[in-house]
Amino acid sequence: MSEKKEKSAAKLLQEKLCMKRKNGLLKADEAVMEKTGVFCEGYKDFLDRSKTEREAVEYAVSAAEKKGYVPFKKGMALKAGDKVYYVNRGKAVILAVIGKKDISEGVHIAAAHIDSPRLDLKQNPLYEDNETAYFKTHYYGGIKKYQWTAIPLALHGVVIKADGTKVKITVGEDENDPVFCITDLLPHLAAAQMKRTPGELIKGEELNILIGSAPYKDDEISEKVKLNILSILNDKYGITEEDFLSAELEAVPAFKAKDIGFDRSLIGSYGHDDRVCAYTALEAILDCTDVSKTAVCVLTDKEETGSDGNTGLRSSYLKYFLYDLADCFGTDGRTVMSASECLSADVNAAFDPTFADVSEKNNSCFINKGVCITKYTGARGKSGTSDASAEFVGRIRQLMDKNNVIWQTGELGKVDAGGGGTVAAYIANLDIDTIDVGVPVLSMHAPFELVSKLDVYMTNRAFYAFLAE
Repeated sequence: MSEKKEKSAAKLLQEKLCMKRKNGLLKADEAVMEKTGVFCEGYKDFLDRSKTEREAVEYAVSAAEKKGYVPFKKGMALKAGDKVYYVNRGKAVILAVIGKKDISEGVHIAAAHIDSPRLDLKQNPLYEDNETAYFKTHYYGGIKKYQWTAIPLALHGVVIKADGTKVKITVGEDENDPVFCITDLLPHLAAAQMKRTPGELIKGEELNILIGSAPYKDDEISEKVKLNILSILNDKYGITEEDFLSAELEAVPAFKAKDIGFDRSLIGSYGHDDRVCAYTALEAILDCTDVSKTAVCVLTDKEETGSDGNTGLRSSYLKYFLYDLADCFGTDGRTVMSASECLSADVNAAFDPTFADVSEKNNSCFINKGVCITKYTGARGKSGTSDASAEFVGRIRQLMDKNNVIWQTGELGKVDAGGGGTVAAYIANLDIDTIDVGVPVLSMHAPFELVSKLDVYMTNRAFYAFLAE
């Protein structure tokens, strides 16, 4: 039997100097894969139960309270190991575990958003046309409008009635619920439609949700179908047509989260962007009990529309929370923020071989290669990015390797191909070292997105390594 051939000097030098990111499934051992499977079952349950930002907040608060978290109050006495949370208007939440080090040395922040592209009902949505009832919508976030036709939709949200009482509505998720749908033209009659530009294949004002066709049985009234729908809504929820004026109702895909592929290595679902980072960050801080620096998890709203508004991170609620937290220890909030670090938890675009021309392969992220660290986002000339420093990238790189986290780097497509932003810039603007870290996603912003189970688990491990450090 011949002896094993020794490696050449060039081969040894190549192994020493050249970078190669292997498929993570070839690196992960059986124990890691078992933990990955268990973790992702919990993630799928979260996806099915948290299709809106309000539901994600409710989930987070419920999970936090079971772990001993209590509502944060300005000026409250706090000590190492205490756990607090703060809810911002039911649409954003901050959780914190108090660390052993003085808070003047800074805090570790993981920040993700819990809103996803969807269809919002207009304030006056209900109408009848040719004995069919519809809801008018206004799309929220960046979508390909044609993807939202001819799929089952569910309705989630709240209605504030004339007397001020709040009514929660969820229709389309239970197996026995009806679902809703936006119709599309049959190919036989779509010749004119197919001549439209792709962006107007379906126009915004054509995203009308069909909600019923049965008339109210009375020959003396007009708009019988509309009245029948209102009668059903009034019987079930006690609302009138005018109550839609003070409602937030969102139409989302009625799909459940599902394993994808014969090997079940992927998860398909609505809302991976960015609830995959929200869940992994949430679970990471819930696992933290004895931390050195205070750990903070921010689950925020409004990222998909630019982070504006008082529940988005362009507002001051995170800054005010950090100031109030610092006050509890007699420390200046500005001092705390200057010493703090943040992982902006947001997804990146996974390389798609079918559409390879929009990506630059050497600087793309791939499914199954672990959590993606993104030094900068933005568009064209890095517009809208914070661009993490080399020093902070080096620090996070060392942290990942130290904790055996499978990781990779990537940017959002070719230069000038498009681009996008995250909440990183708004946190960095507070004088906090910030970098984007998240899960590679296929079919991002579609009603049904795909992620790798291993990447999901590695993202959780990355956040835990950072928060529990």
